[in-house]
Amino acid sequence: MAVNTYANKLRKLESVKRLINIGLSAICLALEIYIFYLYFENHFSYSVVEPLQGFWIRGTIVEVSFYGAILLLLSSMYGGMRLGYLKNAEIIFSQVFSTLLANILIYVELSIMAREPFEPRMFIVMMMEQTLVVIIYINIANRIYRAVFPPRKLLLIHGDRPIQTICSKFESRKDKYVITKTIHIKEGYDVLCRAILQCYQRGECNAVIIGDISVEDRNLLLKFCYAHSVRIYIMPKITDVILMGAEELHVFDTPLLLTREYSLTMEQRLAKRAVDVICSLLLLLLASPFMAVTAIAIKLYDHGPVLYKQIRCTKDQRQFYIMKFRSMRTDAEKDGVARLASKNDSRITPIGKIIRKCRIDELPQLLNILKGDMSFIGPRPERPEIIAQYMEIMPEFAFRMKVKAGLAGFAQVYGKYNTSPYDKLKLDLTYIENYSLWLDLKLMLLTLKVLFWPDSTEGVESEQITAFREEYDGRLENDRKH
Repeated sequence: MAVNTYANKLRKLESVKRLINIGLSAICLALEIYIFYLYFENHFSYSVVEPLQGFWIRGTIVEVSFYGAILLLLSSMYGGMRLGYLKNAEIIFSQVFSTLLANILIYVELSIMAREPFEPRMFIVMMMEQTLVVIIYINIANRIYRAVFPPRKLLLIHGDRPIQTICSKFESRKDKYVITKTIHIKEGYDVLCRAILQCYQRGECNAVIIGDISVEDRNLLLKFCYAHSVRIYIMPKITDVILMGAEELHVFDTPLLLTREYSLTMEQRLAKRAVDVICSLLLLLLASPFMAVTAIAIKLYDHGPVLYKQIRCTKDQRQFYIMKFRSMRTDAEKDGVARLASKNDSRITPIGKIIRKCRIDELPQLLNILKGDMSFIGPRPERPEIIAQYMEIMPEFAFRMKVKAGLAGFAQVYGKYNTSPYDKLKLDLTYIENYSLWLDLKLMLLTLKVLFWPDSTEGVESEQITAFREEYDGRLENDRKH
């Protein structure tokens, strides 16, 4: 009874947290929208007086509301309203990035209404003011939020695999999570249940994490926690990710889950291909000046080839030549050994560092997309040699090749360059099993943010050859056994 009372208290607290989060985020949006309103009234509206003539006040309301709707949509998509969830710097970046896109869109819209391009100077000043407000306000709001809602205290239930990897992930977000106690699954079901109840009663924890334990043990604990209204975090196995995308059928008097033998329907493949062709042609046209400058810079630096071609694998492990702007020395792999770029890799040229940071080196892959070897969104293509190394330990790595390789994907948006292959596989499977055209469009927009966020461009550690670390061996072995 005491646990249920505490759980009800936590449930109410979660509702309060959500309301405060929404309120604090709404204030930030309101301040930005108010700045736009002032600039619209004092600087922009006079240029569009003819289109608004006869309904000046209503026109202002419509324009400001339109701007607010765009900003709200972009902020929600890019995470600018996720106080308490994202890191402080990422929230600020997300909101500023959302504001920049909203301002660009409204600039285009107002220029069309005025029938001539607006003078951009006032838009730049407005953007600077909004950025300053966002930086100051988010820092204050986040401090308030953290003070009112301290990190969640967690009880970790784990198996034989070392827990350092799991702990390090949660320690990277000490503002959100703190592991206060750990307990091994071998202690037994009864001991674990008592430990969970005691932790809740004493306030030592308010959630449970289930690590690398068998499905049988996990199911028992999951039912127990659910019965007692205990919040639980589960690090999913590959089979769990596959089931996330299962279709629910009601043909009998019991639920039935369907996982299809193919990943995308014919209609989905046709729509995906149409988007790929149209978007690649448009982007090639827009990016051609940057590609020309990049090609000249690479050629002038060491007189080597501009493009770098490499065999990669796409759907059904079909091989193709991927194209990139060359960012490494011409003798980068003279020993014939395939390896990923590491942090501070000496093989990368000064020009290469710049184009890698800005992701310009990936632009020639638009030609691969146009040819049909790749798609805009999908698992990143790997080299055959590296795939072979992964599959020696992780045969399930082949699952990610059930769809075409992509320029960007779930693993690039939600992971990092040095995210382990096992975790990348789960992210890619999440995309494959939950595919929709809207998801593709959403990931395309989210990729814009990734291009400018430094965490995603990190290389692997110097001792890693294939981004695979030994500590994942146990997790993979445990997944296959259970």
